[in-house]
Parts: sequence; C-alpha cells; structure tokens
Amino acid sequence: MSTDISKTGEISGFVGACLVDLDTGLMLASAGGGALDLEAAAALHTQVVKAKLDAIITLGLDDIIEDILITLGKQYHLIRPLENNPTVFISLVLDRKGSNLGMARLQLKNVTSGMMF
Repeated sequence: MSTDISKTGEISGFVGACLVDLDTGLMLASAGGGALDLEAAAALHTQVVKAKLDAIITLGLDDIIEDILITLGKQYHLIRPLENNPTVFISLVLDRKGSNLGMARLQLKNVTSGMMF
C-alpha cells in the first residue's frame, strides 16, 4: 500500500491534492492545500464520483471513470480513480492560470499508475 502523493506537488499550478477512500469519503493522504480545506474537498468530491458511477449504471454504459474534470473560474479540480483500485481516487486542485490541463492529466495519470493500494 502506498499513500505517497507528494509527486502531485510537481504538477504546474499545484494548489493541493488528497487521496480519498470512495466508500467513506475520508482523506487517506494529502499534500499542499493552503487555505483550501482538503478534507471538505475529499468528502464533496466523493459525492461527485458516486454520482457519476450511478449515472454510468443507470445509462447502462459498460465503462469506467478515467478522470473527472471540474473547471472553475480560477481553478481546475481533477479527480482520478486509481487504476488498480477504483474505490480510491486522487483529487487534485490546480490554479488555472499556472497550469497546463493536458500536461496535468498526463502527470496525474503517471502518479496514479505507480500507486499500489
């Protein structure tokens, strides 16, 4: 089991990140955050992931969540389940001005692909 998400801090525009248990909404690990309440973000992003999973089932889609992107005026919120355990996800918050969304998605995929949980 690895809960080290420190490499998310290397992503341009990094504000904060947390590793979250989907079943409970509890934060398993965090990095950064500053004024951002990462525990609240973990719980709230859990609701987003559960809603999307319900939508996939309701629509009869044979698919999985690769990532979920929420764009705000000043931030990007990127949510990505772990490939080897989709009941755990990383929630990454980026400053929109200082980030490259395409690169951030690629870097976050690299971070999660190396995680065993």
